Amino acid sequence: MTKFPTYDTMLNPLLQAVKDLGGSGTIEEIETRAAEIMALPPEQFEILQDPKRPGRTKFQYRLAWARTYLRRYGLLENSARGVWAVTASGRNTAKVDEKEVVKAVKEQLALEKEEAPEEEEGEEVTTPPSWRDALMETLLAIKPEQFERLIQRLLRESGFSQVEVTGRSGDGGIDGKGILRLDGLLGFHVIYQAKRYSGAVSPSQVRDFRGAMVGRADKGLFITTGTFTSPAAKEAIRDGAPPIDLIDGDQLVDKLKELSLGVISQTVHVEKITVDKDWFRGI
Repeated sequence: MTKFPTYDTMLNPLLQAVKDLGGSGTIEEIETRAAEIMALPPEQFEILQDPKRPGRTKFQYRLAWARTYLRRYGLLENSARGVWAVTASGRNTAKVDEKEVVKAVKEQLALEKEEAPEEEEGEEVTTPPSWRDALMETLLAIKPEQFERLIQRLLRESGFSQVEVTGRSGDGGIDGKGILRLDGLLGFHVIYQAKRYSGAVSPSQVRDFRGAMVGRADKGLFITTGTFTSPAAKEAIRDGAPPIDLIDGDQLVDKLKELSLGVISQTVHVEKITVDKDWFRGI
């Protein structure tokens, strides 16, 4: 396998990706465009950053550090809504000196006593488990039928009706169906797949799901506790094919927190979040 690129070699492809998107983009859009520019081997998109803590691939992890470096260097900025954009300096910068950026930002991090990413292969800097890690660990530990009921409940809480679990082998990964109503008027038939998975979903899995849903529903929804590779995200919105909406592990745990499904959030002066493991075991 080709040696995996380090975060500093991603700086220029990242800057170009944001510019190609018109000067701003969501993380998903930026990851997809940067992947196209870098033209990495497909198998590299499926490598997890930490197999014990699924939810992010090594590509996504290192590109996130590259975003942080360009932001600290003054070429990118990000909003509270998760949109990243080039600054005035970024628009006027065609290419950066990777070593200069790394040196300048590491000096900032040293002054603030923050950790920088590891440059070489090997042990990465670890952080204490968070409520997100605890929730993901719980999702991967519950029984398959409990996970099915959880997704059914989540969809109902999100505005779906007539949600049925229909999963059976040989059905292209279809796990259920439901109707999403907008403002009580328009109804869209949705087929979904819920993949309790610690790895990265590949484009072939998205294509298989699309093949199973075509002609049977208005929309497709692919939910996973893992993550989607950049090629998989691109495949989901490929021109000429029915689009498929994707929900990865990070979005799933955020939704469970938002809907208070097995996640207890208490705010006094500081928000305290607790994962109710008994709730998941009893679903």
